[in-house]
Amino acid sequence: MEYLAPRASFMASTNDIECCRKVIMGIPMDTTTSFRPGTRLAPYRVREVSEGIEEYSIYQDRSLEELEFADAGDIILPFGNVTGSLQRINQIASILLNQDKQLYSIGGEHLVSLPLIQAYHSRYPDLVVIQMDAHADLREGYLGDALSHASVMRHVVEELGDKRLFQLGIRSGTRDELLFAREKTHLYLDRFLDALEDVKKNVASRPVYLTLDIDVLDPAFAPGTGTPEAGGVSSRDLLFALRDLAALQIVGFDLVEISPPYEQGDNTSILGAKILREALLAF
Repeated sequence: MEYLAPRASFMASTNDIECCRKVIMGIPMDTTTSFRPGTRLAPYRVREVSEGIEEYSIYQDRSLEELEFADAGDIILPFGNVTGSLQRINQIASILLNQDKQLYSIGGEHLVSLPLIQAYHSRYPDLVVIQMDAHADLREGYLGDALSHASVMRHVVEELGDKRLFQLGIRSGTRDELLFAREKTHLYLDRFLDALEDVKKNVASRPVYLTLDIDVLDPAFAPGTGTPEAGGVSSRDLLFALRDLAALQIVGFDLVEISPPYEQGDNTSILGAKILREALLAF
């Protein structure tokens, strides 16, 4: 736990981890980002701009003021050391999970999801993962590296086994990735809201880890991301999906790939804060 450092706190949170089951954690890593870097700045910025939105959700008729949740700060990472960073993320996540915490993590690039999911899988052997994303992230490797934000979900499949990854909103990938997905995952290619009922039916009562790459949204709604992909879903549809999936047993959540340097008026970070608010209230 010596590798957790306080940062600007998310609105309505406490810094007393011991008293709360729900814990926010920042993971400022963008070592394998392949196009536009900057996601390591997102955990701090999403917290900062959270002051600009309400604690109360009109969608859920609930307020963050009614919750007990803590902001643990950011994990201190050895920048440039991918393996060391992933090991540290897994270490901190495992400690918190052993204390019966429910983690709400802010990335960082999408590779940070891998050690989180591995820690959750150790605690929940029948874990399934729901991925909201524009990209399949199922490459065997990218730019010579097996560990990459472009291959993170390939490693998740290897960790969990076949047909335990549900992929929503995917609209970009190689032919090999899609062939792999059709054999090994539940791929809802270029589908989102209309796939939710089938996802819920297949997941049933199993514990779920939800990983949300902000680029599942169309760049019109979330321009501040490293690899924008046209043809995405709307922010309204995404917020609806979060509430709809609350019927499942969501045990962990992360929000990744917000890149503040490519923002326009903090729109993507503000949306990220709203997404995190809705997740805290829903799950």
